[in-house]
Amino acid sequence: MITTAKRDPIVRGLARNIYRTGIGLQCAVTARRQPRREAPRVFYAGGRSGNVGGPRVKLQRLAAAFPEHRRSFNLVYILSNAPHLPTFALKHLSTRQVPIVHNQNGVFYPGWFAGDWRARNADMARSYHRADHVLWQSEFCRRAADEFLGIREGPGEVLYNAVDTEVFAPRPGRSQDKPFQFLASGKVDTHAFYRLETALRGLGIAVEHGLDCSLTIAGWLSREASEAAGRLVQDLDLTRRVKFTGAYTQADAPAIYRQANAYISTQYNDACPNAVIEALASGLPVIYSATGGVPELVGETAGISLPCDTGWDRPRWPEPIAIAEAMTKVAMSQASMAAAARARAVERFTLTGWIERHRQVFQDLL
Repeated sequence: MITTAKRDPIVRGLARNIYRTGIGLQCAVTARRQPRREAPRVFYAGGRSGNVGGPRVKLQRLAAAFPEHRRSFNLVYILSNAPHLPTFALKHLSTRQVPIVHNQNGVFYPGWFAGDWRARNADMARSYHRADHVLWQSEFCRRAADEFLGIREGPGEVLYNAVDTEVFAPRPGRSQDKPFQFLASGKVDTHAFYRLETALRGLGIAVEHGLDCSLTIAGWLSREASEAAGRLVQDLDLTRRVKFTGAYTQADAPAIYRQANAYISTQYNDACPNAVIEALASGLPVIYSATGGVPELVGETAGISLPCDTGWDRPRWPEPIAIAEAMTKVAMSQASMAAAARARAVERFTLTGWIERHRQVFQDLL
């Protein structure tokens, strides 16, 4: 099992500091005291949007409704994973009475980050405590922030991530598929190889116990994780039952989900993964580690929770036998669980509702 915590390369840290200084200077030069009661003109403070990666996809969705204004903005929106504004810029915004909304995802802690996690959390905490409103992505995100960023004084609320439930939708006739198709997706760096190993070992046990099933692994893998996964597939004699599709974009994602029957998520303390919400909207029951924010997303009827110890010092994961048993249960109850998954996504995680709540928050601050 590869369990080495993720490190932050020195070069990347230097580049981040240079970028942060540039964004801070831009903000200080262009921020102006703005009259209130205007439509929101949002500056995303150096956050980058794109088709790959949860934070970038989230910002892309938000920017489609609220296009970025790099000059003459009247509101600043900061993602916790992109805390690019230095203290002098944050103070300047306060002086100019420009409201700040801070979207808080996960934090840094020793169990997954081998670098200076205290310094990285201090970066987050600057805007977190100065923000006029905080949007925690889950209750777990709020608890983690309390633990590592300090108790916040000021308004905020939990606002889960969202998807377009018209784009991410179920495929008819899925319950008749043979073999039963499981899906695991996302970026898997070397330190998170346990996500692949647990799913593969669970698949091997399920097959031994008579379940006709297969596993698709979609997403970018580090070289070490890819090589280790390939060796494990051969050792477990699963070559004909496992498929690696490689990295994909957001445009590719709906088709990937539609090819599957159920989703597996064993990442430890996952804060509020877009992939799980996309799976629910696509009608996929979710087998998941009972840690982080995922239990809040899936609930009791849209998947199966896998017992797992908790803590901040190291990652934990479910036992492969528990994953195998969950695979069998999901395969037997796929139709009812799929309906529950879709209903939960439509009720709680629609993109239109997410955008509208942002609009209300922005308008209240202005």
